[in-house]
Amino acid sequence: MANEEAQQPRSDEVRFEGALAAGTDTAELTADQEMDMVRNELAEARDKMLRAQAELDNYRKRARRELEDERRYAEIDLMRDLLPVLDNIARAIDAAEKKADAASLLEGFKMVRQQLTSMLDKHHCKVIEAEGKPFDPAHHEAVMQQPAADKPDNTVMNVVQTGYQLHDRVVRAAQVIVSKMP
Repeated sequence: MANEEAQQPRSDEVRFEGALAAGTDTAELTADQEMDMVRNELAEARDKMLRAQAELDNYRKRARRELEDERRYAEIDLMRDLLPVLDNIARAIDAAEKKADAASLLEGFKMVRQQLTSMLDKHHCKVIEAEGKPFDPAHHEAVMQQPAADKPDNTVMNVVQTGYQLHDRVVRAAQVIVSKMP
């Protein structure tokens, strides 16, 4: 490997040999000319470096803009899925104002709840199952403890407010009543 390097001419030797081949006398190739050649090469390298820095800077700015846009409009699919639910609530209110029938109003709201539940499920937002399970502070928030002889200690007896999680993160902890030994 060292022999190969020794056999390959350096770039300044190539320039010098190129100048000789072009018919330039070695005496004509002065130190000033060599310095000019080096300065030209340095200017080219500096230009390439500046262009590369500018391209990198433009890439960073574009990536930042795209990330900001993605964050800003990340909920657009959720909003599109919520709008029909909002429309159905408006229809239920209109129907209740025209005809005061509690049974049909109740049925309408059950349908809206089912629509919301399926929409949340579509977006990977799941109900935290709590009743009858051991109390887990990562998923449950105890609002009360009640003595219960028929339940093991620290078991969720009742859910006061349903909890939800998105993938593996808790969106809202389930508020629960927890058993304790009497």
